[in-house]
Amino acid sequence: MTIHRMKKEDSVIEFIETIEDEKRRKDCIKLLEIFEDSSGFIGKMWGPNIIGFGKYHYKLNDQIEGDAPLIAFGLKKSKISLYFAQDNINRDRYLKELGKHTLGKTCVYISDIEHIDVKVLKHLIVDSMKYLQNQYDNT
Repeated sequence: MTIHRMKKEDSVIEFIETIEDEKRRKDCIKLLEIFEDSSGFIGKMWGPNIIGFGKYHYKLNDQIEGDAPLIAFGLKKSKISLYFAQDNINRDRYLKELGKHTLGKTCVYISDIEHIDVKVLKHLIVDSMKYLQNQYDNT
């Protein structure tokens, strides 16, 4: 049974252009560049407000499986969500150096790209991707 994370064919640029707040729109454009440059993947829409890069197929048991992006970011009402491998042991080390952020249940929230260290973000992107690619040999 495949669950909720199906790629959408909507244009990433069209989505970003719908962001009314100019500062947030510019932050998303910058994040798109950072994620594409660091991952080597072109961003794709993975839902109404999530831009994902690469993909892997997971299978949690005989009934739950699906595709998910290796890494992603999304837009919430007041913050930007960054999605990385949660069980990667290096994640916490990078997050300590990332800058101003908060942790959600499945993501890392930032409010302004100027408040984070972009070099650390790039390392976190690459490390998270490598971790998932090693965990799931179907990427």
